[in-house]
Amino acid sequence: MLQKFYSKLEKLLKNDSRFIDREGDLLKSNVIDAAYKADKKLIEVLLSQKEFKNKFFSKIKDALVFNINDFVAYISDKNFLADSYTKYRNKIGLNIDEKFLNERNEVALVWPFKDCVLEGGMTKEDEKRKEIFFNEILAQDEIDKLFSPKVLTNWKRYTQKGEEKVKELKRDKDGTIRENLIIKGNNLLALHSLKQQFQNKVKLIYIDPPYNINGDFQYNDSFNHSTWLTFMKNRLEVARELLMDDGVIFVQCDDREHAYLKVLMDEVFKRENFISSMAIKVKAPSGVATGGLIFDIKENILIYGRNNKVEPYNNSVEKEVVNEKSKTIESYNLLFESEGEEGDIVGTFQTQTRKIEIRRMNDYKIEKINLKNVGSIENFYVKNFVKIFRTATLSGGIERKIRELIPDNGLFSYYHTPSKGKYKDQKMKYYVYKKEGILFLNENAEIKQNGRKKVVVKLEQISNIITKDLWQGIAGEGRVELKYGKKPEELLRLIIDLVTKNDDLVLDFFVGTGTTCTVAHKMGRQYVGVEQLDYGKNNVEVRLNNVLNGDQTGISKIVDWKGGGDFVYCELMKYNELFVKKIQKAKDTKTFLKIWEEMKKKSFLNYNVDIKKFDETIDEFKKLSLAKQKRTLFDLLNKNQLYVNLSEIKDKDFKVGEGDKKINKEFYKN
Repeated sequence: MLQKFYSKLEKLLKNDSRFIDREGDLLKSNVIDAAYKADKKLIEVLLSQKEFKNKFFSKIKDALVFNINDFVAYISDKNFLADSYTKYRNKIGLNIDEKFLNERNEVALVWPFKDCVLEGGMTKEDEKRKEIFFNEILAQDEIDKLFSPKVLTNWKRYTQKGEEKVKELKRDKDGTIRENLIIKGNNLLALHSLKQQFQNKVKLIYIDPPYNINGDFQYNDSFNHSTWLTFMKNRLEVARELLMDDGVIFVQCDDREHAYLKVLMDEVFKRENFISSMAIKVKAPSGVATGGLIFDIKENILIYGRNNKVEPYNNSVEKEVVNEKSKTIESYNLLFESEGEEGDIVGTFQTQTRKIEIRRMNDYKIEKINLKNVGSIENFYVKNFVKIFRTATLSGGIERKIRELIPDNGLFSYYHTPSKGKYKDQKMKYYVYKKEGILFLNENAEIKQNGRKKVVVKLEQISNIITKDLWQGIAGEGRVELKYGKKPEELLRLIIDLVTKNDDLVLDFFVGTGTTCTVAHKMGRQYVGVEQLDYGKNNVEVRLNNVLNGDQTGISKIVDWKGGGDFVYCELMKYNELFVKKIQKAKDTKTFLKIWEEMKKKSFLNYNVDIKKFDETIDEFKKLSLAKQKRTLFDLLNKNQLYVNLSEIKDKDFKVGEGDKKINKEFYKN
């Protein structure tokens, strides 16, 4: 009778496509999620059958109340829908008092998306998940093991001469490693491995993580969002520890998770350390209809400081060269030939910090520029760089007060000490002409060499909206490709120039094809890049080798890049990860069985796996679908042994070479 009830409920729920996977099996997690949300369609289906209505609903006066907890408990019961995969798994574990270890709750750490399975979030799975989360039951002493430093292997130094062995690592007088590093492997584990050497040493972190769109994370749609946020939270927490006190992190994302990521980063970096949310134009609206109401042309960069001590190094960008075609000459068209002499005080008032006196200027000489009579406009603006100005309306409390006290349209001066900005805490002299403020060209421009001649280049302060077409024509940058994910070198130049100086340390742990590291290298910054995925001929090390040899794409001409320098490459030493890769590639049962035989001899299995029991039930394993065979072998592996821990570097089972032992000792030393 009970089995009939089970079957009828299963059949009823399977009528809803949201609740079944690609193999037609019921996704318990999706049903449970719908129940917690009091999903209208689910409730209507349950009410349509008398036995389900009686079991899962209570009548209170004239109303029916859905007993959500009873329904969830029923669906969660291991005996409900125990398919062949579930039945099989329940046979292969160790047990105490007829209760499997993974059902005992004496010591448990429940990871929603524990990294080494969440690591798989960076690689694509072919099937829908049946789990809401990847849950792993760990012994308490295993927790620290996951995040302990890992053995680094396959060390190489790349220079213009080619590949060299790494014999030692460069350090500064304080013992800090001064190498450009590229690390291949799981970025969460790599970050924890970097923590010992680089905690509070990183000036800038820029990351361009997967955007949580179809193709980035192949989880149940209902849990895509929480999966991605958990994935990000784990990494942001350790990233914060690496930042200097005045360090800054830039995280690029699109609108799908922007608001939620902001809340997450408020939690990790503290809300008071939020600096800005920058909107960047990433493409131009096309003439082709997109099917949406609004054409999406922007992405976002969330910017946080480790604390609120962040000061910009260069918050201006080049706007245009001043010449006969420049718009600058239309506004900066007055020449301050002589300020004359300071005369009488025409007004005074008190601010919170100082007394301001407004003085009349006598015998001054100001004239409008007649462009027809100056000859070469480029030369004229260079020659008179410090004299050329424009006027602007006085605004703000102090300026409005000054305007009220000025008696006529003459030239006046006053002194003030700004509390922020470029001239913070400096006593500055300001001028007012015809009741408007004077803005000198040299305050918002630079003289630069342009071939054989000098020119004035107008600058524009970086704002939280960037409309310049930075993505235009970047396909060939670095001579590598990354479909949909490549970022322009000019964007990274603006960011790196904004908050770093020479030799500051820049970190990117979603390095992709290496735009961040490329720009940092060309700009003379130290960098650390971490990448898990393999892009083959488009790998970051390929691009950086192009940079060493004088790559002239991207920002090379702007920064006058000629080539040179070096970087060090290494990898997290894999162990069980090697078996993960083999399992992912396997296409048939024969290969899975071969992998299992190798796993028995060489892999680290979960502590609750009974090898003898597995072998006794191997015929049932063969009857499972290929997807479930694959998942079973994944479940058997100890996820804490995907990579080799530094503490086990001397263990003969891991076969760490003497060269790797030596350089790891060099890397991790205090």
